[in-house]
Amino acid sequence: MAGNSQRRGRRLAPKASAPKGSGGKNKDSLAGRGRTLPADERPWHKAYSGTEKLPQRTAWKQDKERRAAAEEGRSPKIGQPGTKDTTWGKGTRAGAPLKGGKGKPAGRGGPRVAPGRKSNPAKDSPELLVGRNPVLESLRAQVPATALYTAQGIDVDDRVKEIVRTAADRGIAILEVSRSELDRMTGGVLHQGVGLQVPPFAYEPFDDLVATALEQAAPLLVALDGVTDPRNLGAVIRSAAAFGAQGVFVPERRAAGITATAWRTSAGAAARVPVAQVTNLTRSLKACKEAGFVVVGLDADGETDLYDLEAAVGPLVVVVGSEGRGLSRLVGETCDLTVSIPMVSEVESLNASVAAAVTLAEVARRRAVEA
Repeated sequence: MAGNSQRRGRRLAPKASAPKGSGGKNKDSLAGRGRTLPADERPWHKAYSGTEKLPQRTAWKQDKERRAAAEEGRSPKIGQPGTKDTTWGKGTRAGAPLKGGKGKPAGRGGPRVAPGRKSNPAKDSPELLVGRNPVLESLRAQVPATALYTAQGIDVDDRVKEIVRTAADRGIAILEVSRSELDRMTGGVLHQGVGLQVPPFAYEPFDDLVATALEQAAPLLVALDGVTDPRNLGAVIRSAAAFGAQGVFVPERRAAGITATAWRTSAGAAARVPVAQVTNLTRSLKACKEAGFVVVGLDADGETDLYDLEAAVGPLVVVVGSEGRGLSRLVGETCDLTVSIPMVSEVESLNASVAAAVTLAEVARRRAVEA
């Protein structure tokens, strides 16, 4: 535009040219610095869970978060020091650049845990139940336990007195540890100064479960299809014991197992009713059908009314679906028939454990009438 060369603020120097390449001796400046460490591998982060020495500053951050969480009544958002292996082989260091993009650090050796992946606890490792009310309720329900941990300097109230007295009466080892040690054992979860160590549950072999049920005059089994809440599992086991079922079986994956919470909810019934874990629920249901059982699935849109279930008096497997989606497609297709529970209101469905209890109660009533 005419006269533009005289405008105020005009450019007096030429524009910068395109940057030159970084070949030769400068090419190393383009090398990456390796993968970004996740929070639980950063010693300076409050989520640090490594096995190396915990920095004093990080410990202070975690203590601050614990106090804030306790005041707000929530779980602290911190790591679990000592639970993630962050040690490296000779000639390497944490955060060293990766060679070849195959997850191995440059140099000799390497991490004992695959980079970017968390190490899962052993499946058969004991569980630690924490909190004064949960621990007390578990002891009252005769949940098997191997040790009771109490924090030093704990504020003793009536619950703590009953916890210690009950554990001593049952011959459970009582160990007093520092509060920081109990924090480490629980991973920073609010424990209120007590922790109950529960051993892994001993599951019954599925074949033995079926064989034992067939020895009874009125065989009855309960199967759970993807129930993930251990409280529902415990409640179903309690109902199974109350209405004469000989056992319960659940899938190994994507389903709740017998934890301390399930033990407590079952009110001790888990000690009397055999529970089996199966690799494939559909295949196990087919095995039950071959053994002479009639397999019925609970479904809000079931083809048969519960009160018209004539198969209730014979060998029966009641299948309870998950809390949200109900029966899976393959399991529903495997069932001999689906059963609905009649309801007078417009409630869409019942809780999984409540539906199981109602069904088992009706089965027991029919069998009592037929007897």
